[in-house]
Amino acid sequence: MAGQIVAVFGGTGFLGRRVAGHLLSQGFEAWIASRSPSRQPPAKGLQWMGADINDEGQVAAAVAGAYGVVNAVSLYRERGRETFDALHVGAAERLARQAQRAGVTRLVHVSGIGADARSRSRYIRSRGEGELAVRAAFGNAIVIRPAVMFGRDDAFLNTLVQLLKRLPAYPLFGRGQTRLQPVHVEDVAEAIARALLPGAACPATYEFGGPRVFTYEELLRAVADRLGKRPALFSVPFTAWHGLAWIAERLPVSPLSRSQVELMEVDTTASAGLPGLEALGIAPTPMEAALEQILAKR
Repeated sequence: MAGQIVAVFGGTGFLGRRVAGHLLSQGFEAWIASRSPSRQPPAKGLQWMGADINDEGQVAAAVAGAYGVVNAVSLYRERGRETFDALHVGAAERLARQAQRAGVTRLVHVSGIGADARSRSRYIRSRGEGELAVRAAFGNAIVIRPAVMFGRDDAFLNTLVQLLKRLPAYPLFGRGQTRLQPVHVEDVAEAIARALLPGAACPATYEFGGPRVFTYEELLRAVADRLGKRPALFSVPFTAWHGLAWIAERLPVSPLSRSQVELMEVDTTASAGLPGLEALGIAPTPMEAALEQILAKR
């Protein structure tokens, strides 16, 4: 793959920067397309470029000459013009359309398990509508739907660890029975890099989940057990969570968003009818492995 370029939009994010690293390992050159390119010297084979996914001309320039494109841009909290519809649908379609015009061979669009264009949730609906828009603009786009991702520096397990270590009681989303299948961010990044290989099969959609399905209550107890804690878990209705999230979104740094609450109202487990990590030769990493790393750094 020497000389084959993959442009990664969202390449400075939790998933995107790992995708770039795995692309290098697979022999690609990686271009990180970001509104705020890093000032640090890039790794060998890695190039930073200023490119706003909302700007038609900058997107066109960023994908020109690329073999592949990855859209790992996401939004959990709307701010001004940065809305779910603008980013997950409009910007995703723009990138796919420009990639098609530029003759890009492979486009990977990162969505999420549960994406549904018919959902009442504006966040979940925008994810589903984004997938439809991307497929309409780039016929053989590869859609990646990961479950909630964990990793050493995530905002998922790290937050649970911090709170469960301090709180004698912990609130559940509803009755705590929502089913989740957490997946390691490194597995997702490696899978994306492999899906871009010239010889890889090109199914329309992958769904990536970890090796175990938890209810939210089971997940909390698994983390608490590793910490040696026995917190009292109590149910909080989703209506109350929506109210709390509405208030939290008005804080300078929001600890909770309504979109996150909406995701906790639906099961996010990989479908048995769609290819997963195993289809790309990856054995899913247990959540406990990342939990040990998180605890080791504290």
